[in-house]
Amino acid sequence: MTQNLIDSDSCARIMAYHQASKHHLNRYAPGPGGLDWANQPDPFRRYTGTPRIELPLRADTLTTPFEAVRQGERPTAYPLEGKILAILFELSLGLSAWKQHHGSRWALRCNPSSGNLHPTEGYLICPALPGVAAGVYHYLSHDHVLEQRAAPDAAAWGNELRGGVVLALTGIHWREAWKYGLRAYRYCQHDCGHAIAAIAYAAAALGWWARILTGWGDDELAALLGLDQAADFADAEPESPEVALWVGPEPSPTDLSPSTLARDLSFAGRANRLSPSQVDWTGIEDVDRAAHRPPAISSPTLQPPVYPPLIESGYLTSAATLIRQRRSAVAFDGITTLTADRWFTMLDALLPRAATPPLDGWPWSPRVHPLLFAHRIDGIAPGLYLLTRTAEALPALRQALHGNWDWSPVEQAPAHLPLYQLTQGDARDAARVIACHQDIAADSCFAISFLTEFSKPLENAPWTYRELFWETGLLGQILYLEAEAAGIRATGIGCFFDDALHQLLGLDGLAWQALYHFTVGGPVGDPRIQTLPPYIHLRRA
Repeated sequence: MTQNLIDSDSCARIMAYHQASKHHLNRYAPGPGGLDWANQPDPFRRYTGTPRIELPLRADTLTTPFEAVRQGERPTAYPLEGKILAILFELSLGLSAWKQHHGSRWALRCNPSSGNLHPTEGYLICPALPGVAAGVYHYLSHDHVLEQRAAPDAAAWGNELRGGVVLALTGIHWREAWKYGLRAYRYCQHDCGHAIAAIAYAAAALGWWARILTGWGDDELAALLGLDQAADFADAEPESPEVALWVGPEPSPTDLSPSTLARDLSFAGRANRLSPSQVDWTGIEDVDRAAHRPPAISSPTLQPPVYPPLIESGYLTSAATLIRQRRSAVAFDGITTLTADRWFTMLDALLPRAATPPLDGWPWSPRVHPLLFAHRIDGIAPGLYLLTRTAEALPALRQALHGNWDWSPVEQAPAHLPLYQLTQGDARDAARVIACHQDIAADSCFAISFLTEFSKPLENAPWTYRELFWETGLLGQILYLEAEAAGIRATGIGCFFDDALHQLLGLDGLAWQALYHFTVGGPVGDPRIQTLPPYIHLRRA
């Protein structure tokens, strides 16, 4: 069978999954029907029988201002060594707090997750460095340790990995499927995008760069991480390879090969079982196979548009402080307003710039364009607005959105911000209904639906399905931190009525789809819930 036929079949299976996993006004996508709390997955993967490296907790020593990070003004690069990698993990995949209510306690992390279920796992592939031996490591956020899965020939890896390390992300689909059923695969990809952005922000605060290694295929990455070691997962839920990133002060070597790194590796440790039993969702397994990424995929060299410097946020505290204080709001007050200038500042951060994290490490042309439900923006009429992140998207969207839309540029916006008014009017009810009747979409300052180029990017490249969700998650992470800098809060919304939104906009077919919703506003806290420091259980210096 030719590659085109294989791709065509894979695309058809992805489209089938995408349609089957949609929520509708009269029915939801297939789900568990109820939560089996006795079977709730363990949020922490561990590998028993592995050597462990305890990492110091040093994020408080990092003083890089968040404003410098968001502007792409990196400090002098920190040295590549174990105690600095500890900061990278602490601020990207580490715990940010514990929450406690009566007898229940649960952890929050710097990388947000749908339902706080955390399907994304992190791995380190590094040469011999001060404080860390060469090897393949799993990062266990609960203990802030590296579990060594494999030890290579240190000299050989020293030649292969020059000036950086590889951070890899994997997904455990069962963690999300336990609660969300068939739709869970989407949420796993959202979370991967959030984690990519979290790594990029933390790396920039250290003066480093984070770049996606686009040529690494799934099978190669699985072999390098030991995910294909059946005996190590005999009693445990499997992990799927997602993405590898080059992280460090120097550019990645042009000849870096996962197959070469994986040569002659011997793995140690066995993965823990997360639930007593697991429900098989064949639709998730099928879409994961259909979205399988082959090796040696090249990406075009991008030349991002030249924009003026990012509008300043006015936030003066360190990036470490902001990153760890990020929370997902559970309710908004329906009162808080946002100034137009602050709104423009947040939207400006979504535009691709050559040196501004996390988009400076994103190798693909923007394919996601935010539709905005403006509710409480001072000086901006309530209504629907659209931010087009590429010049080419404007004519394409004007042709795709059928209806009597204004398409008038927002006069108050900076000249470089491609923000267009579609219609004026109270959009709160529409936002609430489309977001599965959740008040949080209407009580906010504004809500977002991430409109995404869909069918065309998948042609001959079905694995792009994952990348589209990653991009929405990456933009969501930007908004999380921008909201914190503005003194308010944000939250991602995975539950929405897909085609109800498409019908509202007059979208036909699958050329464009909404893949993620988001909302930003004044948070309402719950005084019954106590917040504790993230690593209070370790008491480690």
